[in-house]
Amino acid sequence: MKQVGDSISTRNSGWKFDKGVVENFESHVRRSIPFYESGHELVCELSDFFLQDGSLCYELGTSVGELIEKVALRNEHKNVKYIGLDIEEPMIKKASDRCKSFPNIQLEVSDLRLTEFEPSDLIISYYCVQFIPPKFRQKLFNRIYQSLNWGGALILFEKVRGADARFQDILSSLYIEFKLCQGYASDEIIAKSQSLKGVLEPFSTQGNIDFLKRAGFQDIETVMKYASFQGFLAIK
Repeated sequence: MKQVGDSISTRNSGWKFDKGVVENFESHVRRSIPFYESGHELVCELSDFFLQDGSLCYELGTSVGELIEKVALRNEHKNVKYIGLDIEEPMIKKASDRCKSFPNIQLEVSDLRLTEFEPSDLIISYYCVQFIPPKFRQKLFNRIYQSLNWGGALILFEKVRGADARFQDILSSLYIEFKLCQGYASDEIIAKSQSLKGVLEPFSTQGNIDFLKRAGFQDIETVMKYASFQGFLAIK
């Protein structure tokens, strides 16, 4: 086991969002993803355009429930139902404790590779799909598109690869510098990278757009971009 920072230890190619990660998730993710909270704010603002009385909103990979709680608070004057899905039971338990005062938030342990979605107006995926094995992703995007009501939207945030080897080298270097500035030691950065081998599998900007277009989305816009971190808005 190697330390990756924030009192989290993991193995080579063995990163998991298990109990050991849950307790330190919020601090770790803020130091690992640039503009993490700004992305949350943007998702909340975008939700204004798609949620109204009677809407259903999903969050895929809800983790500890922070974002779904923020969206629910933003739209508390509307009669909206929220469903947060995560494959890790410790995450759902933590999220349930956080969101227990919201009767309109339903949290479920669910494998997104198998989940069937009800008709919805908004689906949020905040750095989640990148952890789903590539062979399952197209079918997931297909089900997302099919479940959305006409005019509904997918808000998708993902880590992305560069368009070619040169750009990828630049983006990787920038990300290492970002993590060093966050106070991570070099050996922690290397250990985290090793732990994510075969677990986190980013696609390029175009690769993600291709997934969305094959699913049926035609209206796709980048709403946030910083180096290798990107937010997309796809409207049905």
